[in-house]
Amino acid sequence: MLLFLLMMLVFSSASAQQTQGLIADVAGEFAFVRIQYDSYYGGGYYGGPWLTDFPASDQNFLRGVSRLTNVRVMDEPIIMRFDDEAIFDYPFLYALEMGRGGGVALSPSEIDNLREYLLRGGFLLIDDFWGQQQWDAFYSGFSQVFPDREMIELQADHEIYHTFYDIDGPQMIPGRGGRQGFGQAEINNASNHAIMDDAGRVMVLINWNSDMGDGWEHTYDQWYPTQYANSAYQLGINYLIYSLTH
Repeated sequence: MLLFLLMMLVFSSASAQQTQGLIADVAGEFAFVRIQYDSYYGGGYYGGPWLTDFPASDQNFLRGVSRLTNVRVMDEPIIMRFDDEAIFDYPFLYALEMGRGGGVALSPSEIDNLREYLLRGGFLLIDDFWGQQQWDAFYSGFSQVFPDREMIELQADHEIYHTFYDIDGPQMIPGRGGRQGFGQAEINNASNHAIMDDAGRVMVLINWNSDMGDGWEHTYDQWYPTQYANSAYQLGINYLIYSLTH
């Protein structure tokens, strides 16, 4: 009888631990929300530019956050649009390639909902578009969200680069097909721009001439340089911690 009770106790303890693990995965405090959007000309990879690198990029970043920080994460990314009311439940949104396909095409409801989300304290990270032509296409569409606010270039001493890791400003992270030390169109110099709220908080972080998504996606690719993958995680985690604390 005693042996039976001991076995039941061990079984109950193991079951409880498994249940707690499942709860942590399903209800983590951080969910990676990727934004689905329309572009003017369509095209891009796997159904549109917004879906580039999915899902490996998002999943690997979640694993990295779990491994490198104490932030509990959900184990799968979420896809939403800017006009979804549920975005208000998540402090961090991610979008990429918004300079491709003629730029992002936002509806009035998307513009209004995104503006309200950001002014209430939300954070949007925009990644992976290159060169002046893509910048102009991105700016033409996205500037409708805050036509009265500047996109300011961030300097290396901004606190967003020092929230978790100390990083020397923006980092050029090439796509997998880029030449060593260069990104697309032989660009080797990244910059970060931001849209601020009235208190000086970064609402939108714009990662131009750099591709964090490829750094996350190709974490386990033997042909992708580790230094760039490391930079992608460090920058992404800094932006995440900033979004959770500001």
